[in-house]
Order: sequence, then C-alpha cells, then structure tokens
Amino acid sequence: MGELSRRTGVGTHQLRYYEAQGLLDPTRSANGYREYGEDSVAKVEQIRTLLSAGMTTKDIASMMPCVLGEGPDFVSCPELLDLMGSREKGLNERIEALTRSRDALRGHIDETRTARPGERPWAAARRRGRA
Repeated sequence: MGELSRRTGVGTHQLRYYEAQGLLDPTRSANGYREYGEDSVAKVEQIRTLLSAGMTTKDIASMMPCVLGEGPDFVSCPELLDLMGSREKGLNERIEALTRSRDALRGHIDETRTARPGERPWAAARRRGRA
C-alpha cells in the first residue's frame, strides 16, 4: 500500500477508503499485506479524475465497467450517460444557488460600504431611494 501511495500521491488512508468502497481490489500476500497490481496506479488516477469531476465513490463504482484508460476514457453506456447527466444537472443547480447567494451578499457589501459612519446600511439605501 505504501508503494501505491508513493506512486500515486494518494494517502494510504484514502487508498483504504477506496478499497472499502470496492474501487480497489488488492490481493493479499502470505503475511497479509495488500499487494496492488500494475493496473492499480491507473485505477487510482481514474478514481481521482472522476472525484474531481464531482462524482461520488458510489457513482464511480457503478461507472467502472464503462471506464478505460487513465484519462479516464469511457465506453458509451446508457447508464453512464444518465448518471453523468444527473450529476451535471445537480452541479448546475448548485452553481445557480451559489450565484444567487453571491449576488445577494455582494449587494449587502455594497450597501454597507456606502453607508455613512454609524448609519445602518438599510438607512443608507433608503436615503438613496433604493429601499
């Protein structure tokens, strides 16, 4: 496990988590140590890439039959497209909610900056005819 951690830059605790989630399947040596094959480095790279794209480990486990290469590259699977489309929709909804929150916060910041010393921001807005 230490060697795989060194080769991928992923901590051993994270590798254990991937194993617990069914994403890595090491063999065991006679002394009980985990042994990872050469394909494990590519598999960890696939996992990290998919996690960075907003996929969960549960998603990744279901996607693995459609994943090839280190990229990862995908085989066209209807289930995979549905899953990725669903994740994209969720991300878009979160982006829209965050954009609304940022815009509201920006408005509060602007009102606070333009208030006179000791004046409440809502009073400054009313003074300027915006409330």
